[in-house]
Amino acid sequence: MKLVLDTDVLVAGLRSRTGASRRLLVLLYEGQFHALVSIAMMLEYEAVLTRPENLEAFHLTKAEVIQFLDSMTYFLLPVTPFFLWRPQLRDPADEHVLETAINGGADAIVTFNSRHFQPAALRFGVDVIRPGKALRRIEP
Repeated sequence: MKLVLDTDVLVAGLRSRTGASRRLLVLLYEGQFHALVSIAMMLEYEAVLTRPENLEAFHLTKAEVIQFLDSMTYFLLPVTPFFLWRPQLRDPADEHVLETAINGGADAIVTFNSRHFQPAALRFGVDVIRPGKALRRIEP
């Protein structure tokens, strides 16, 4: 299964030691599914995860978050967007997530903000699901 993890899933996974988002990160490291990522997404991951309020909530330093992201790259499949499908979404900041999913042939975008991606993602055959549903698909 190929998934695109929206930034909010990483934030939730690092904020809580329990929950579906954390379990997805563990399963990613265990190779239970493939996660797709673009350069734009990695830049967003870094920008959001290293915000002071997130560092405080994670109980991590900026260097530790960078180390986490660096190690995560070993488990991610890089996607180069060959086609830009913009504009498809109301929020231009989410376009790169949809483009990664389309160009990478993702089964789903995993996010807490499904309304941001629907119905555009569905037009391209990409499901938009919450972390709990993604977890149930991986671990039935």
